[in-house]
Amino acid sequence: MSSEKPITSRFEENLQFKQVAGPETYSVTTDGPVVYLSVADSTGTVIGYVWANDEDDAAGWVVPPGLSANAVNAGGRWVRALRAGKDRQLAPTALLAELARGVKDGKQSHAVPGSLSEAPTLAVLKEQASGG
Repeated sequence: MSSEKPITSRFEENLQFKQVAGPETYSVTTDGPVVYLSVADSTGTVIGYVWANDEDDAAGWVVPPGLSANAVNAGGRWVRALRAGKDRQLAPTALLAELARGVKDGKQSHAVPGSLSEAPTLAVLKEQASGG
């Protein structure tokens, strides 16, 4: 006889999690055009892009590859700004216009003045961010 106990089926089941509460967020996908803002660190290196599309109530943060840990961490301010904008029920592009005015600029990162631009799709912006 083996000393091992048989595993009952309840321990073999895959658990299905269902989120029941949490902050509202903008959609993170869109197939339409996006307006975006470049964000740079204190050295002037672009550390990401905040983007928005009102039609899909979508907004997000795109990070270029190969950044240092400090540069990636500096992007946290912009992700929090997206959450706060949704909490305030701002249209995504209204939030972006606010960010372009420098309301979230700090020591670690800032909106690049005059960088508010448009891309035909989110995929194009992501390709641009990756150096493509």
